[in-house]
Amino acid sequence: MKRIALLITVSLAFAASTAFAADAKDNWVKNCQKCHGADGKGQTVMGKKLKVKDYTDAKVQDAFKDEEAFKITKEGKKEDGKDMMPAYAEKLSDQEIKDLVAYVRKFKK
Repeated sequence: MKRIALLITVSLAFAASTAFAADAKDNWVKNCQKCHGADGKGQTVMGKKLKVKDYTDAKVQDAFKDEEAFKITKEGKKEDGKDMMPAYAEKLSDQEIKDLVAYVRKFKK
């Protein structure tokens, strides 16, 4: 009986982690990839124009905190009165934004 309970627990944990990855990846593709690229390097037309950071660079990753990334994703970013990144507060839940921040961390090399 204990083995069955353990097997069910492990299966549920695996399913939950798989769902998390798919949701964060789907949100990345829908909302972030146009500027930041599929690989997080920012080598897209919009990424180059906006001079987005290369999230595969360990120095870039180390330079920002999760809280900062969360806030910018939620509230957007402006520089010199220009919109550099739109706010996603109305499109994504706080949990989805946290999941995106965790997804960005996976680009670090």
